[in-house]
Amino acid sequence: MRERLEPGSFNPDVPTVFYDESKHFFIGAKTDRDFIHISPERFGEYPFAGAFSWMTSIVEARKARWRDAHLRQVVEIMHLLGSPLAQSGIDDDFDRKNWRLVPHEDGFGSSLEFNVRDYSEGLSGLYWRNIFGAPFVDLFGPRLDAIPASQRQSLDGGLVLVQPYELPTQAMTPEGDAAEGQLIATLGRDAFFDLPTLTKPTRVPDVSWMLHKH
Repeated sequence: MRERLEPGSFNPDVPTVFYDESKHFFIGAKTDRDFIHISPERFGEYPFAGAFSWMTSIVEARKARWRDAHLRQVVEIMHLLGSPLAQSGIDDDFDRKNWRLVPHEDGFGSSLEFNVRDYSEGLSGLYWRNIFGAPFVDLFGPRLDAIPASQRQSLDGGLVLVQPYELPTQAMTPEGDAAEGQLIATLGRDAFFDLPTLTKPTRVPDVSWMLHKH
């Protein structure tokens, strides 16, 4: 973050020019607490179009009003971007489910490798909040209805929220892991990456429509 946006009214042309040149941008607040990152899939080899990430302090999630606003904002962004999936949780939970260290064959060092490239290859796991669009609603079908009402909510535009536990801080606890595991079993384990066996999902969403979208 070498450049600084001047205080005052926001001029969208500034980040737009940077985005045109670098094909991504990362914006951080002066508080060094809130960040927005937009990173498109640059090579067009996969139906996955890119990622929009919003990072903030986990302390805020203690407040019920913040959690309500967070859900509304994420849904609005999903509709704006036409996104079929949004997941929210703590950084460490994303890291442990999305990446793994693989030792080099020569015995020297290791490489960080992803478990699934993107949602076209299935899901790496469940997090605090998982909002599914049409491809995933179709994939899971009536299995979504089998999730207890306390952990499932229908949202605007046909989106469905699946939330194993109330607070993001419950992730990576025995209770949180058990709640996630039970919901994964309900939705079908074959739709999720299995870390103990390094098995990729065999049931994936139909995102072929994205290949024809401009």
